[in-house]
Amino acid sequence: SGNYYNQGEIRKKELEQSCCVLGIPASDVTVIDHRDLPDDPAVEWDTQLLATLILKHIEAKNINLVVTFDAGGVSGHANHVSLHTAVRYSVCTLLWVPPWGCRVLVLESVNLFRKYISFLDVLISCLLPRDALFILSEEETEQAKRAMRCHRSQLLWFRRLYLLFSRYLVVNSLRLL
Repeated sequence: SGNYYNQGEIRKKELEQSCCVLGIPASDVTVIDHRDLPDDPAVEWDTQLLATLILKHIEAKNINLVVTFDAGGVSGHANHVSLHTAVRYSVCTLLWVPPWGCRVLVLESVNLFRKYISFLDVLISCLLPRDALFILSEEETEQAKRAMRCHRSQLLWFRRLYLLFSRYLVVNSLRLL
């Protein structure tokens, strides 16, 4: 629920506002508040529990595409890495071959240099192997920035730099899991 600094309720509202900017209705936003899944960068979440919750959500919402972090979690955040591990566990260990045709795309973590060269990473990303490449238009980049700005409680100085220089607001390379 994003309650690491006891701001869970604030962060839930910010998430809904951010999704609204992106055209995602609040009815399609699900926040899981589970005592065994604390918002804590030092805590590795239980893979089986998280995999079970993810699969239930996919089935309940009839989801056909999951986009998640790779093993690096983009920022190395333990909770991001746990999400990747749980989705991978769902796909590989549970022999998850969903009849509804759900695919999983994994967002590529890049090195620090590439992470902060903004649109210049488009050239590099086009030359490297990947299964999907999303290059945002200027309008889409501005929309993504507006959505990020909704997360006021999390906009620390380094996230403000992220808004200015991050390649993830311009280009995202993904691979199929």
